[in-house]
Amino acid sequence: MNKELMEALDVLEKEKNISKDTLLGAIEQSLIQACKNHFGKADNVHVTINPETCDFSVYAERVVKDFVEDPALEISLADAQKINTNAELGDTVKVEIQSKEFGRIATQNAKNVILQKIREEERKVLYDEYYGKEKEVVTGIVQRVMGKNVSINLGKADGILSENEQVKGEEFRPTERIKVYILEVKDTPKGPRILLSRTHPGLVKRLFESEVAEVKDGTVEIKSIAREAGSRTKIAVWSNDPDVDPVGACVGMNGARVNAIVSELRGEKIDIINWDENPAILIENALSPAKVIAVMADPDEKTALVVVPDYQLSLAIGKEGQNARLAARLTGFKIDIKSETQARESGELYEYDEDEYYEEDYDEDYSESPSYEEENSESGEDAEDLEEAASDPAEKEQEYASEEEDAPEYEDEN
Repeated sequence: MNKELMEALDVLEKEKNISKDTLLGAIEQSLIQACKNHFGKADNVHVTINPETCDFSVYAERVVKDFVEDPALEISLADAQKINTNAELGDTVKVEIQSKEFGRIATQNAKNVILQKIREEERKVLYDEYYGKEKEVVTGIVQRVMGKNVSINLGKADGILSENEQVKGEEFRPTERIKVYILEVKDTPKGPRILLSRTHPGLVKRLFESEVAEVKDGTVEIKSIAREAGSRTKIAVWSNDPDVDPVGACVGMNGARVNAIVSELRGEKIDIINWDENPAILIENALSPAKVIAVMADPDEKTALVVVPDYQLSLAIGKEGQNARLAARLTGFKIDIKSETQARESGELYEYDEDEYYEEDYDEDYSESPSYEEENSESGEDAEDLEEAASDPAEKEQEYASEEEDAPEYEDEN
């Protein structure tokens, strides 16, 4: 039994995670390569290895001839009969080759073959491991900043967080731990190239799966996500169990679950809404925290007209159109938002009792909106919007008198 070889293979199998069969195959190829370097050819060379004992033998098949022209392929009758007394002309005899007889160059080449095979298997094992984690979230350690790219250590390999996949304004310090989304894994001669992201909507989805047990086990489904990384995210959720509130499950007790995700995203606001098969209801929910008077949706054309109270128009549109833009991405509809006055003047809104609407829908506290955000956000934009919404509509009449007659259309740019 070749104990030394067996121990070496066991160590390599544990440390490099390379199977023993693969290593034995590499040894077989290296012996054949050594024979080729030693004899000039190895077409007739065979190697047998016992996987249990790691004992191996190398032999060459040679044809018995009267006159030997090529010693690597032929053998004389006298030499053949020393191996097999019954050998005759034309027979094939197996001649054992002693590996100790190989020269220094042949031995070095055999060693290089084994090392090359080990390196190839290492790269393959790493690629397979991280390829299986593609589209998942992993925790990495910031190694160094390379220009505008950041190198992240993922354990056994390093990943690249490119400038396009970084959230604007985020800064990373060496040794800092961050969660990243594995965008793509490419196989290269130098090993797997792992591309990471902090802006992909899948990052938010995976974070909810890790924080919310109901999402992980499938009770609550995340139907759609619209994200502007670093600023705001809207997600639409649906419950497969009528006894489970999907929004409440994602928010958690006192907002513990959603706040943990907001903290990981460094203050990015998150709106969680109820998904609905009815496009009109879904669009109304998506425009939260703005109140909606009416939604006229065309499922075939994927367009919708939304009417909101005059003093809610800017809130529905959002700063620089963000709220409407995210709602369009979330629902997949091209949304046209108009104020109540604009809709009445164009004849698109009728049979509507204004007194009843304000009495039923706007006597309640505006803060009870179905939208969930980070409570401790340093931004004052939402506070200003809420203050604006809570004020007397009559006081806002002059302010909104200068609104354009037609609100701009917002659709998913992607």
